[in-house]
Amino acid sequence: MAKVLVPLADGCEELEAVTVIDLLRRAGIEVVSAGLKPGVVKASRGVQLVPDTTLDVALQEEYDMVVLPGGMPGAAHLKDDARILELVKKMAAAGKVTAAICAAPTVLLEAGVLAGRQATSYPGFLDALNPPGVTFCTDAVVQDGTVITSRGPGTAMDFALVLVERLAGADKRKQVEAGLVRA
Repeated sequence: MAKVLVPLADGCEELEAVTVIDLLRRAGIEVVSAGLKPGVVKASRGVQLVPDTTLDVALQEEYDMVVLPGGMPGAAHLKDDARILELVKKMAAAGKVTAAICAAPTVLLEAGVLAGRQATSYPGFLDALNPPGVTFCTDAVVQDGTVITSRGPGTAMDFALVLVERLAGADKRKQVEAGLVRA
C-alpha cells in the first residue's frame, strides 16, 4: 500500500489539506498528517486541524509521496522549514512524487525540484516569480514526471483525484470519484 505524508502548517488552506487527506484515505492509501510542531494546527480560515503526529516523528518513516497544502501563511511556513525542504529534495532525488497546491509549489521551487518542468500555482505565486527554467501553466492540475502541482482550493478535488490515480490506478480513481457524486 502506498504511504503519503501531508505536512500541516499554521495558516494552511483547510479545503486543500482535508480534501487530499480524505480522498486518498477513501482510496485505501495510508496518509500521515504531520504538524510542523506539536498540537492543533490553525488553518487559514480558523478551522482547527488535529494532525496524526508531528513532523519530527513522521520523518522517521519512508513515504511514496509528499503532498504540500497551500494557503497563506501556511505555504510560507512550509518553505521556511528546513526539514520540509530536505524532505522534498530527498524524495525528488529518489524519484518519488512531490505534489503541491495553491501557494505551496513555491516550496518545490525553493527545494529546486521545478527546474526544467511545467508547473502551476495559485495566481500571483509562481507566475509572478517567473522562475527561470520553469514553464508556468494555468491548467487545474499539472503533472510533469514526479512533480504534480495544482491551482488552489477550487481545484483541490481534481488534484486529489489525480493523486489517487497516480498511486492506486485509474480504476480506483473512478471508484472514489463515483462515490463523490460530482455530476
